[in-house]
Amino acid sequence: MASWEDVGRVVAVLPGTALKDARRWTVHGKLFVWERPLRPRDLDELGAAAPAEPPVALRVADEGEKAALIQDDPGTFFTTSHFDGYPVVLARLDRVPVPELEELLQDAWLARAPHRLAQEYLRRTE
Repeated sequence: MASWEDVGRVVAVLPGTALKDARRWTVHGKLFVWERPLRPRDLDELGAAAPAEPPVALRVADEGEKAALIQDDPGTFFTTSHFDGYPVVLARLDRVPVPELEELLQDAWLARAPHRLAQEYLRRTE
């Protein structure tokens, strides 16, 4: 399963990324993956389902993708009311296989990267 070291390794090869501070990565100044400690309201909402460790927050393309991830694997992916209306999904990093993490991070990056940079990257990786 994935770790924060895996996140850093995968993100490091994506163009235009920067480590904003500990466990917060941006592409051209736009946040696309970060550690999101749960707040008291989040813990109240999640109850016994709240993870012990802070989850990873991932930008997704839209609310439909967010809902699909949560529906397909609610033991790994979840949200809180704080993110209602925002294309961000939370995940228990220790339950995400590394190959899936790589795909999730690339998709998060694509959701925030400037169009030209994203197109260049996709052409190089085909």
